[in-house]
Amino acid sequence: VQLVESGGGLVQPGGSLRLSCAASEDISSIGVMGWYRQAPGKERELCATVTSGGSLKYGDSVKGRFTISQDNAKNMLYLQMNSLKPDDTAVYYCHAEYQDDYGVPLVVYWGQGTQVTVSS
Repeated sequence: VQLVESGGGLVQPGGSLRLSCAASEDISSIGVMGWYRQAPGKERELCATVTSGGSLKYGDSVKGRFTISQDNAKNMLYLQMNSLKPDDTAVYYCHAEYQDDYGVPLVVYWGQGTQVTVSS
C-alpha cells in the first residue's frame, strides 16, 4: 500500500490543522493505521492509532487535543489537531500495519511525511 500525507504547514500556537493520509488500497483490511511524528533530534513517537475493530489509542502528549478518524469508503485516514503547541512541531507520518488472523504484525508501511510547524 502507498500512503500519501497532506495538510501540514505553519500554524500559530493554539491553532488547528487536519492531516490527511490517502491510501492506495482498501484500508478496511489493515489491522492498524495511525499517525506518528518525529521532531529533530528525537525519536519517532506515537500520536494516535486506530484498529480495524475501531479501537483507538493516543500518545500521552496529544490526548485530549488530537483526534484520529478514518473514512473506509475513501481509503482515507485523518488526524485533527487542536490547541497546537510549539512542541508539536515535527514531521508527521502515516502508518499502516497489516496483521495475520491472530493480530501478529506481518508488514508495516510508512508515508513520506508532512511537516507541521507551530510558531508565532
